[in-house]
Amino acid sequence: MNNGSYIPNIVDFFDVVVIGGGHAGAEAAWASAQLGPRVALVTLSMDTVGQMACNPAIGGVGKGHIVREIDALGGLMGTAADATGIQFRMLNASKGPAVRGPRCQSDRHDYAKWIQNALGNCPNLSVIEAEATDILVEQGGVTGVRIIQKNLTAGGDCATRKTLCCRAVIVTAGTFLGGVMHHGPDTWPGGRYGEPGSTKLSESLRKCGLKLARLKTGTCPRIAADSINYDRCIRQDGDETPTPLSFMNDHLDVRQIPCWLTQTNPAIHELIRANMHRAPMYTGQISSPGPRYCPSFETKVERFADKDSHLVFIEPEGRPENTNWVYCNGITTSLPSDVQEAFVRMIPGLENARILRMGYAVEYDFAQPTQLRATLETKTTPGLYMAGQINGTTGYEEAAAQGLLAGLNAVRKIRQQGPLVLRRDQAYIGVMIDDLVLKGVTEPYRMFTSRAEHRLVLRADNADSRLTPIGREAGLVCDDRWAKFEKDSAAASRAGELMRTIKIDGKTIWELLRRPGSTLGDFLKPTAGDKNETQIRELRQLLADNPRPVTSAATDATYAGYIDKQQQAAARLGDMDAKKIPAELDYHAISQLRWEAREKLSAIAPANLGQALRISGITPADITVLAVHLTAGVKNKN
Repeated sequence: MNNGSYIPNIVDFFDVVVIGGGHAGAEAAWASAQLGPRVALVTLSMDTVGQMACNPAIGGVGKGHIVREIDALGGLMGTAADATGIQFRMLNASKGPAVRGPRCQSDRHDYAKWIQNALGNCPNLSVIEAEATDILVEQGGVTGVRIIQKNLTAGGDCATRKTLCCRAVIVTAGTFLGGVMHHGPDTWPGGRYGEPGSTKLSESLRKCGLKLARLKTGTCPRIAADSINYDRCIRQDGDETPTPLSFMNDHLDVRQIPCWLTQTNPAIHELIRANMHRAPMYTGQISSPGPRYCPSFETKVERFADKDSHLVFIEPEGRPENTNWVYCNGITTSLPSDVQEAFVRMIPGLENARILRMGYAVEYDFAQPTQLRATLETKTTPGLYMAGQINGTTGYEEAAAQGLLAGLNAVRKIRQQGPLVLRRDQAYIGVMIDDLVLKGVTEPYRMFTSRAEHRLVLRADNADSRLTPIGREAGLVCDDRWAKFEKDSAAASRAGELMRTIKIDGKTIWELLRRPGSTLGDFLKPTAGDKNETQIRELRQLLADNPRPVTSAATDATYAGYIDKQQQAAARLGDMDAKKIPAELDYHAISQLRWEAREKLSAIAPANLGQALRISGITPADITVLAVHLTAGVKNKN
């Protein structure tokens, strides 16, 4: 057979096809496959499924909350992080419980292998190494995916065209969709270093009625660990008692690896300014917006011109026996190699650094997420779902959460079950998806605790009590996880009963915990003959045996008054969300609405009044007009 020729078309049948093997794709494939349907995961390379393209770290402030929520629902990320982590830290540990974020540095190779093994053990999941080129649509709905597989045994560039017939497609293309790499003046197609981009799928998505735009991200130089002078860096160890990211683990027995801290200096900043004319971000070579909260080093030098230095975090990409690579967090760049080599070696501790891979940037296609429903199904094409960076987000955690919900909702639609949509007062995942589908993005979206108006309720420590029953009902929480949840719930419930019962100086422990600076341990020192002695000893033993759920219950006591107010506000929001808006409503026919309101409501098509109110530019007065119109419509029907 001649090079470039095709083997005749072959047809296979699946219920769900997931396109893309990143974090969103892995969670989408896992979730949908666990529910029983036949699932295909189409990826350009099986070896890179679950790979960490950027910093091999999971969690953090806001992001750690999402990891806990993924885990509580029955997803993979938290368990994988615990199994492969090399350093664990609780960020914001000195601040309130609502903004504390568990984080771990993972071994990137072990993490990818763990994910690949988990997916490989799904009996009804097939991982197919191929390029997805077309979404097939008939009568307005998805019917399949056309793929091209390289036929290595035939030699040359022979390939097989296949059609995967299916009832739902989940696109999780990451940075591969129309991806273009940038390093100095050089550009080439690709979605990640050494990997080709997906060049044909973008046009197919446009044919599905989706409007695509461009975003940009980047990564840092990687250096050899054995070329660093650690005496000139500040050592950063993990927490003495590591905090697991998965609720399945009460404690972790792990050998932690230190990270290191150094910083840039004025001389480096001058070098960057002198070479700004060679930076793709400033020559016009890159025109797409990048992440505001993780900017390139050259952007930081320009934006914060008054700063003499910026922190550089030296973070191992794995255990020393597995890799010699280190990630230089804080100096993302796409400057030419000579500039990168020069400024890296001007950083204290990196004077003799051996750069293993230069930093680079990637521009890629994304679809404005206002084109999605809250289920992550596209409004233009029934059965077509999207998750991850294709929706304008950044980060492994945000992508994985979307993949999980897209997988669950795709299967639920196939089975004609109701959608699973998490509310803003239920989960950070709910906050994120609500923000995406109602407000859209102008830059890559990143989760922060400040985005959530119900922060005291949405803590990382109580994600299981909020979401594990939902995951169980959806069919994703296994028996072992449910048994662990019931055990922890019983401990928290009993601890709460005791805290409301035990009185000290006329007040219950539940009341006393509201005093500033009070902790549960302050009230667990019984004296002989104390009438509360038996109950206090029981509470102390509960805390020793079940520290996480019991401490979570004590946190509920500390913030009980504030939590009650947030729950009342959530109930009012729920009343708005309960007032449905017909999908066929013609906003342009409501003459009392402002022109801007008609345009925005028509474009986004909110499902209820609560969603309508959260659209940028929609005022309470607009909602009043809309509510009156809906009420009048109901009366007219009657």
